Amino acid sequence: MKSRRLLASLFSFISINMLITATFAANHSPFTAEDLVSLERISEATLSPDGKHIAYVLRKTDLKANKGRTDIWLTRISDNKTQQLTTHHSSDHSPLWFDDKTVYFISNRSKKSQVWKINTKTHNVEQVSHFPVNVTSFKISSNKQAMVFSANVHPDCDDLACTQSRDKKTKSGKATGVIYNKMFVRHWDHWIGKKQSQLFLVQLNKQAQLKNKNVTAISKSVNANVPSDPFGSNAEYEISANGEVVYFSARLQNAVEPTSTNFDIYRISVNNTSRAINLTKNNKAWDTQPVLSHDGHKLAYLAMRRPGFEADRFEVIIKDLRTGITKRITEHGDRSFDSLQFSHDDKSLYLTGAHLGKGAAWKFDIAKKSRQLLNSNGTVSQLNVGKNKIVYAKDSLKSPVQLYTASVAGKNQKQLTFNNKKKLESIAFGNYEQFNFKGWNNQKVYGYIVKPANYVEGKKYPLAFLIHGGPQGSFGDHFHYRWNPQTYAGQGFVSVMIDFHGSTGYGQRFTDSISENWGSKPFIDLQKGLKYVTKTFSYIDANNVCALGASYGGYMINWIAGNWPDRFKCLVNHDGIFDNRMMYYATEELWFVEKEHGGPYYKSPSKHEKFNPVNYVNNWKTPMLVVQGELDYRIPVTQSLATFTALQRKGIKSKLLYYADENHWVLSPANSIQWHNEVNKWLHEFISRQ
Repeated sequence: MKSRRLLASLFSFISINMLITATFAANHSPFTAEDLVSLERISEATLSPDGKHIAYVLRKTDLKANKGRTDIWLTRISDNKTQQLTTHHSSDHSPLWFDDKTVYFISNRSKKSQVWKINTKTHNVEQVSHFPVNVTSFKISSNKQAMVFSANVHPDCDDLACTQSRDKKTKSGKATGVIYNKMFVRHWDHWIGKKQSQLFLVQLNKQAQLKNKNVTAISKSVNANVPSDPFGSNAEYEISANGEVVYFSARLQNAVEPTSTNFDIYRISVNNTSRAINLTKNNKAWDTQPVLSHDGHKLAYLAMRRPGFEADRFEVIIKDLRTGITKRITEHGDRSFDSLQFSHDDKSLYLTGAHLGKGAAWKFDIAKKSRQLLNSNGTVSQLNVGKNKIVYAKDSLKSPVQLYTASVAGKNQKQLTFNNKKKLESIAFGNYEQFNFKGWNNQKVYGYIVKPANYVEGKKYPLAFLIHGGPQGSFGDHFHYRWNPQTYAGQGFVSVMIDFHGSTGYGQRFTDSISENWGSKPFIDLQKGLKYVTKTFSYIDANNVCALGASYGGYMINWIAGNWPDRFKCLVNHDGIFDNRMMYYATEELWFVEKEHGGPYYKSPSKHEKFNPVNYVNNWKTPMLVVQGELDYRIPVTQSLATFTALQRKGIKSKLLYYADENHWVLSPANSIQWHNEVNKWLHEFISRQ
C-alpha cells in the first residue's frame, strides 16, 4: 500500500509538472524573425554632465511601412523614470549633452540633416544649424563655445554653398558616365563620387554663424575622408576643451588607399587650418579614436603595429601633450580594444573589447598598468564615465540591449531600461552555455550551444551549425540582429557556434593563426567541434545537421561542400567566396585579401589557390541555399552567381535568394523576415524535429 501511494504521488507529481510545462509552452511562444525585427533597439547612449540622466536613441520598426524610426529618449538614473523626448516622424539620432537640461541631436526634419536641440524640461525643440549640406556627425567643446561637425562636400569648394550649387548642376546634366583614374572605384555598397567627408568648426555663441558663413574648414588640408568611409563616426575626432584644437584620424586618399590601413592622428589648430600636424607618422599601421584627458594634458588613442592588417591588436597609446612622450600602456596584454574613455580623475581608462566569447569592459589603472574586468557575461558597449558612476549598454544571447549603471569601480550594477519587457516575457528563449574542446593542434577552442525553445528532456533535436564571418570575428554572448541563434532555437533546432582559430577575444596569436590558413586550422576546429558537441550533448541528433554561414562563413560553406561533402544534410551560403582568384580582382579592400593570402594574386597565386573552393567543385553533392545582395562590393554578386551555377550544372538541389537592394547584410525589415523564412524553410526541408 505504501509503495502504491508513493507511485500514485509520483505520477501526480509528474502530471502536475507536465501540466506546468505545457502551460509554460502555451504561454511562451518561440522566437521568430518577426519578433527579432520588431524589437525596440537602444543605441547611442550618453550620460548627462551631472550624471543624473542618460539620453539615448530608441528605434521602433514599422513592419507595414517597412522601415525603422528613431527618437531620442531620456531615463532618470535615480528611479528609472523614462520619457520620450522627440516625437517627430523624421529620424532623430546622435544625441549629445550641451548642459544638464539641453540635448543636441541630428534630425532630418528640415529636409536636410541638421543639428537641433531640445530642452529636457520643457521639450521645446529648436533648430541649431542651417547649413546647405547634410550634417553627418558632430561634437561640442566642453566650454560650450565651439562645435565641430562633418559633412560630405566637394573638396575643392571654398564654402558649403558651393557643394550645394554643384550638386544641383550635376543632377541637371544628361551624361551619366563617370571617369576614374585610381581606386577606390567603389567601397562597401556605393560607388565613389567626387565628394569627401570633411570636418568643419563653428562658434556656438553666435547664432548667425551656424549658417554657411564663418564656417572654418578643419580637415581640408588633409586629403582624406574624415570621419572614414563607410563606418566612421565622431569617435574618430576630438575637440579640445577651449575649442581651439581638433584631433582626428584619417587615411590619405591616394593610389595606395585600397591596400593601406595607415590611418594617422592629425592635430589642427583652428587658427592655422592649413597646417595639419601628423602625430603618428612613424607608425605605418592604424591609429584611431583620439580621446583627450579632462585636464587636457594627455591624448589617448588606439593603435595597431602591423601595416596592411585590419585585424591586428589595437593597443592603447598615451601621448603627453606637454612633453611629447608617447607610451604604449597595454603592450603586455593580449586583448584588442575597440573603445576607450578617461575616468573623471584621469587616473584610469575604461576600455571595451572582445574577451573569451564575450564583449568585455575593463577599468585600466594607468600608473599600475593593471586592469579590472567589469562584467562576467554578455556584451558591453556604449560605455559612459561620470564622476561617481558609469553607464553602459549590455546585451546577451537572451536579451537585446538594455542600459545599466554601476559605480566607477563596477560595483552595484543596476538595470536602467526595460524595453520590450512584455514581449520578452512572452517568448520562450533557448537556454545557452559556453563550452570548450581541443581543436587544431589540441589547442583550446571555445563555442556556444543554444537549446531549442521549450526544450523537453529526453528528446533529440536537429542542429543548426552556425559559422561566423570576419573571419576575425566571434559568435559570442551577444544579441545579433542578423545571425541570432535564438531564431533557430525558435524553430526547434539546437544552435552551435564555434569560435575557431582566427576568432577575436582569445589573444592576437589565436587571431593571427587563420591568415594563409583559411581552409585548414578553422576547418579542423569546426570538424572537431561538431564531433565534440554531438558526443557531449545527448539531445543533439547527430544525423540531422545543416551548416550555415555568411561572408567568411559563406566561404567555409563552399569549402565544406568540397572537402566535407558527406556530413551535412544541407548548407546555407550567404555572400560567400567561391573563387579566391576573382575575389582578389573584384573586391575593394585589397589589404584584406593580400594579408589573408600572402600578397597580391599575381605575385603569389599558389597561396590564393591553396584553399580555393572553386578547385573542389567536383566533390560537391550537398543541397545548398545561396543568398546574395547586389550592393555587396566586399564579396561581389558574381561569387554567388558562380556558386549557384556550379550547383545547378551539377544537378545538386539548390536555390538562389537574390536581393537587388541589399549590401553585405540584409537590413530592410521585410527582407530580413523573408531571409529568415527562406532559410528556415530550407532547413525544415532537410532536417526536422522528431
